[in-house]
Amino acid sequence: MPEKLKRKIPLTSWRRLAQALTLVLFLFLFRKTDYAGTDEIPYAVNIFFRWDPLVAASTMLAAKSFIRLLIPSFIVIAMTLLLGRFFCGWVCPLGTCLDVAHKIIPPKSAGEKRYYRSYKYYILAIILVAAVFGVSLVGYFDPFSILTRGLAIAVDPALNVAVRYPFEFVFQHGPHWLNSAAQPILDLLRKTVLPFNQSVFTMVLPTFLILVLVFAFERIERRFWCRNLCPLGGLLALFSRITPLRMQPGKACKSQECTTCIDICRMRAIDNEGLVSPEACNLCMDCMEECPKGIISFDFKRPKHDPAPMGISRRAFGASIAAGLALPAVLKIRSIGKNPDPFLIRPPGALEESEFLSRCVRCGECMKVCIGNALQPTAFEAGFEGMFTPVVIPRIGYCEYNCTLCGQVCPTGAIKRLPKNEKQQVRIGRAWFDKNRCLPWAKGIPCIVCEEMCPTPDKAIKFREGKVANPRGEEVIVKMPYVVDDLCIGCGVCENKCPLPGYAAVRVTSEGESRNPENFD
Repeated sequence: MPEKLKRKIPLTSWRRLAQALTLVLFLFLFRKTDYAGTDEIPYAVNIFFRWDPLVAASTMLAAKSFIRLLIPSFIVIAMTLLLGRFFCGWVCPLGTCLDVAHKIIPPKSAGEKRYYRSYKYYILAIILVAAVFGVSLVGYFDPFSILTRGLAIAVDPALNVAVRYPFEFVFQHGPHWLNSAAQPILDLLRKTVLPFNQSVFTMVLPTFLILVLVFAFERIERRFWCRNLCPLGGLLALFSRITPLRMQPGKACKSQECTTCIDICRMRAIDNEGLVSPEACNLCMDCMEECPKGIISFDFKRPKHDPAPMGISRRAFGASIAAGLALPAVLKIRSIGKNPDPFLIRPPGALEESEFLSRCVRCGECMKVCIGNALQPTAFEAGFEGMFTPVVIPRIGYCEYNCTLCGQVCPTGAIKRLPKNEKQQVRIGRAWFDKNRCLPWAKGIPCIVCEEMCPTPDKAIKFREGKVANPRGEEVIVKMPYVVDDLCIGCGVCENKCPLPGYAAVRVTSEGESRNPENFD
């Protein structure tokens, strides 16, 4: 083996260590994206999105503005120009999870050669062209969005149930000594790996299936998602095409029909002709460590052989650009913009709807951090382009009056970070009473729950006495609630706490929201 390859610790070990550390960091920040008894989150829990060049490119194009929160992405671009597609092999937590899953979900036909790697460029073209015309699609394809959203909405709540259930069973049915032994263990889990509260969400199944699909692709070939479909990988691959750090030699030796480097390459960066594709190589270094002759190295010089072609079809690439152009045009002629869903209530600090949609990357972090479990992923309430964006559903949860966490975790500024006193003045909607369901109005039954729960200093729900017939036909005098529009901020606690089953007697709509005061007024 050449002298330069003799190392005490192989580069593959350093790569595995880097992958492990970044995955641990990702999971640590994911867990810290939670309420912990204070309204301040001391960690940069959204840093993985902020150094994502795909998020930066698509969001800035769609928003038509420079977003300072995304400046760290330029560091990744600079390092990619120097080192190549290292991010996919050494940093990306989804890539690391796929490497782990590969041992559990091996490819169905390990020796079969499949090539779909140009697809990621077509997806990238659609995303960026659509973004130029104000439509953000990045949240549907970005690996961090898929992973974080899937964990936050589906995996983490399910894990919480699975971990807590045995303890709850023991507390209900176990002997006293077992209860005493189990309680400290549960307390430790609550402080370390379990979320503060058990959350429930809508859109759990589609969110989970998208995440599962990425892992199911491993049955086709190793790192199928990274090789062929990931638009972030496609963007980094374009920068990697000109990187000075290259595999040497630029063509597999093929000596004695040896195909070791071709067979073990997890990104299929070496084709059947032995040509190396620098944009596909993620610097896993497996080929260098496993080469029987020890002739493979990585140096800052161009190899003698030209790199393998990228395999992009002009016709398919043109069709991708056409799709990116057509999609915004089609979306803009629908009636949904003229007739917004009155129950589409955005979190406090959310930008005006079109700008909000252009910045939101559907990561789910605001939903995860919401203390009251009020924020839920939308289905089609805001159209296709609004799917998985946050909406307040008061019957599930309410916006805590003193909480500003959603603005702190938003990685793109789609939800502005507001100080507490300013947030408390933001109106996200307005409550109204359904007099056919409200107990005092409809049945003459006294009820003051909504007024008791109203958090504003000067109650937005007040009473006036009135006469109404009760269920026995008797005329009684009761306190009838009504909403003072100028005081109501639309937090939804009244709807959430309404004691009626099913639909509440008091409902909240987006009427008069601060970001669009003319809405329904």
